[in-house]
Order: sequence, then C-alpha cells, then structure tokens
Amino acid sequence: MAQPLVPASIHPPFAPYSHGMVVPEGQRIVFCSGQLGIGADGTIPPDCAGQTRLCFANIAAILAEAGMTLADVVRINAYVTGREHLPDYMAVRNALFAQPYPASTLMIVSGFARPEFVVEIEAVAAGT
Repeated sequence: MAQPLVPASIHPPFAPYSHGMVVPEGQRIVFCSGQLGIGADGTIPPDCAGQTRLCFANIAAILAEAGMTLADVVRINAYVTGREHLPDYMAVRNALFAQPYPASTLMIVSGFARPEFVVEIEAVAAGT
C-alpha cells in the first residue's frame, strides 16, 4: 500500500489530501487520462457535482479494467473552470477518498474543448 508523506516541517494540507505518496517497489501503476463529466450515453450533467461524480465513475471504470479501485489512487490532478466550482468538486472528492489520502492538485483553467464541461480529472493509481 502507498504511504502518505505529510512532513511536519511544512504547512499541512488545506483539505483531505497528502503532500506526497510513496509507491512501494513492485506495484503496478495505472495512469488515467483526463476524464470529463460525460456518461456513456453522451449525457452531461449541467452542474459541477454531477460532472465530478461522472469523472470519478469513469476513472473507477478504467481502474476496474486493471483490477483496481479508487482506493488505489495515489495522485489526482483536477481542473475546474471557475472558483465557484471548488466547493462542489471538493465535496464529491472528499466523499470518495479516505486515509491515506492521495496527493492532489486542483487548478482553475479558462475552459475545455467544449463549453458545457466545467471539470476534468486525471488520476494515477498503484496497486498489486
């Protein structure tokens, strides 16, 4: 299992995430491309929370192909199109992950290829 790195010599994380994660030797690593909040049927929820749930559901489906789950995620990179989306994104993320929390970065970007998307999430997972 990956081990969190949260040094006492630096400011603690602002939310439930780790500053870093150590992946033990011999574990497989899966890199997930950025996922948008679009369902298999092409539907796109109008809100950030709905899109975030779909992004993580898509990541879970990718990980399942490798025999992994969201519990194996060691790194999250997320992008939202406005500061107003931060609370909804974080509420969904925080409900899905438990200690040890993955390392995480959240950035505000100007937009995505299609204007209806407000969030995109990529992940790295490690497991046996």
